[in-house]
Amino acid sequence: MVHMLTVNSAATPDRGSGMEHLQAYRAAGGGKHRANKLFGTNLLNRRLLMTAAVLFVTAVAGSESKAQSGPFAPMAGSWSGGGTVTLDDGSTERIRCRAKYAPIGPTMEMSLTCASDAYKFNLAANVRAEGSAITGSWSEASRNISGSLQGRGGGGNFEVVASAAGFNANIALRTSGNKQSVTMRADSQFRGANISMSR
Repeated sequence: MVHMLTVNSAATPDRGSGMEHLQAYRAAGGGKHRANKLFGTNLLNRRLLMTAAVLFVTAVAGSESKAQSGPFAPMAGSWSGGGTVTLDDGSTERIRCRAKYAPIGPTMEMSLTCASDAYKFNLAANVRAEGSAITGSWSEASRNISGSLQGRGGGGNFEVVASAAGFNANIALRTSGNKQSVTMRADSQFRGANISMSR
């Protein structure tokens, strides 16, 4: 009696189909690896950009902090206001004034312009602080005169003497928050000025 062995072709693994699945798995794995690598690269780039941004902000903040430190720091910025000026003939006029102070550490550039209907002065100065001692130079454009400055002070409050040939003026500056007063007393050109400004 001969027994016939019947082979169910459906149960027999298809080598071609298995190879295709293996290749598809490997392709999927390779794609996943590439995706992970790409994601890692993007993450690294993002971190580098964030680090650069933090360093930039820190540098800017440091430079601003340096610019806004020192004896002249409370004066930094633009100011405006008014007051009175007493001329050499004893008459008094009301004036409008603008000032700008640009401190960098122990040095400062400043300008002060005041005008009335009949009078004007335009003062510019460069000053330096060494401890509480103040030295520098100044010029007045409308009269084409210039000279030296020296005095004492700190924290936005100063008393200085502006000197030139045939001219001396005592100048006091008082700064408190966003308010500032400037008082001048001179022995020629004009007798004095009292100015109040804010920013």
